[in-house]
Amino acid sequence: MKKVQKKVSVPVVLAMRYGNPSIKSGLDMLNRKGVNEVLIVPLYPQFAMATTETILVLAEKIRAEFFPKMKFISLPSFYDHPDYIRVLANSIQDSLQGKNWEHLLFSYHGVPERHIRKSDISKSHCKMDGKCCFTKSSAHQYCYRHQCETTSLKVAEYLELKEGTFSTSFQSRVSILGSWLKPYTDKTVSSFAENGTKELAIATPAFVSDCLETLEEIGMEAAEDFEEKGGKKLHVIPCINDRDDWVKVLSRWIDEWALAPVET
Repeated sequence: MKKVQKKVSVPVVLAMRYGNPSIKSGLDMLNRKGVNEVLIVPLYPQFAMATTETILVLAEKIRAEFFPKMKFISLPSFYDHPDYIRVLANSIQDSLQGKNWEHLLFSYHGVPERHIRKSDISKSHCKMDGKCCFTKSSAHQYCYRHQCETTSLKVAEYLELKEGTFSTSFQSRVSILGSWLKPYTDKTVSSFAENGTKELAIATPAFVSDCLETLEEIGMEAAEDFEEKGGKKLHVIPCINDRDDWVKVLSRWIDEWALAPVET
């Protein structure tokens, strides 16, 4: 946040959906600075009901109750934005420089399949058949799985990866009840090790910043499991965090909004 604030022309505050500083405290800080137009930037590249949507719904509820004069606009999902793809791809390339990895696994936060169907604004496109994500549809605007698959494909294209050298999986399922997005990361990592892969690289593009789900679940648990099942090394790629190229991109997006003509 501090790096971004140095580059933009408007006040910037950090707020969390779960935890502190809270969204209410962040809005209160802006309100005390006289801010009445707020750009909400959900730091999730891909739209999901459990992340982006809950942030926007809670923010609007708080606005209506405590800051009724404020106006909100939110940054759209940036899962396929060329600048984001470039930053993510370069971060992966930098991290893997000089390493003899055999396969790159893109691991995304898992969600229940029912969330994908609920987000289908067409009410008919989502079939969860492995094909609908790659068939053009208005449903993709809010389809988490489509957006994850697209991120993987665009990064692979940017890095000129050969078909078969990368794949997508989903981590962090929290219940054995119901069906969650597949393939599961833990089973996928184990399968690579058991099938002879010695050096597996893994990136977590559902997050822009490292957290427990990347540092512990992937960096510790998945790495340990990979080696126990016969793998030699799981190369865990850090999130883009506060990379200078990401700070530059995010700062430009914010300033483009701040300097845009006011609609009348």
